[in-house]
Amino acid sequence: MVYIYILTSEDGGHHYVGITEDLRGRLRKHNAGGVAHTSKFRPWRIKTYLAFSGVEQAWAFERYLKSASGPAFSKKRL
Repeated sequence: MVYIYILTSEDGGHHYVGITEDLRGRLRKHNAGGVAHTSKFRPWRIKTYLAFSGVEQAWAFERYLKSASGPAFSKKRL
């Protein structure tokens, strides 16, 4: 399984969209400061995650969530 996940910082002011095959391990890495883009807004919690059986579908959905209309979709639907 491939997971698309949306993280939110504990202060609620920042969000991050990512893709992984190990959701728990990836969250630990974000909270340990191992990801440069998210290290200054820790701690993080998972807001939403979706499991995909196909890698291509997962990558396509992640690209959509990171596109111009993706944040509006995720706030309204996820």
